[in-house]
Amino acid sequence: MGVLKEDRIKILKSIERDSKVNPKELAIRLGVDETELINEIQEMETEGLICGYLTVIDWDKTGDQTVTALIEVRCSPQRGQGFDTIAERIYKYPEVSSVYLISGGFDLMVSLEGRTLKEVASFVTDKLSPLESVLSCATHFILKRYKDHGMMIARKYADERMLITP
Repeated sequence: MGVLKEDRIKILKSIERDSKVNPKELAIRLGVDETELINEIQEMETEGLICGYLTVIDWDKTGDQTVTALIEVRCSPQRGQGFDTIAERIYKYPEVSSVYLISGGFDLMVSLEGRTLKEVASFVTDKLSPLESVLSCATHFILKRYKDHGMMIARKYADERMLITP
């Protein structure tokens, strides 16, 4: 019978939320055959529809000191290619995590990590700003993560102070 397009979307949404979900459990939940499900996932990987699997980590709990920056970039589009060429040049830098074409006052949003503020600043001044299509940048630093990739990071903890009454 095969997997329907609606089922394919349900599979994608399920594994996006939890990439470690057991295929047998997912097949039961979606009402599809387990073998068909596994074959469909492999096919979507081959097609490049599934680009990879992600683990969301609360790095603050590891003691690893990194700085994450979001950099808004205003740039001039290339004739016949739009923003694709400049976006590709930027995303090829190993320190860059993400590059998005955005609406508003800027054209691209670049996410990157560095060990220090100075390292991030150096990336902006030495690598990003000198690119000929780049007109200006605005750098924002992540101070605290509350939710990342749909996963709660900062959780509220119950107040454990003792109540004192007269």
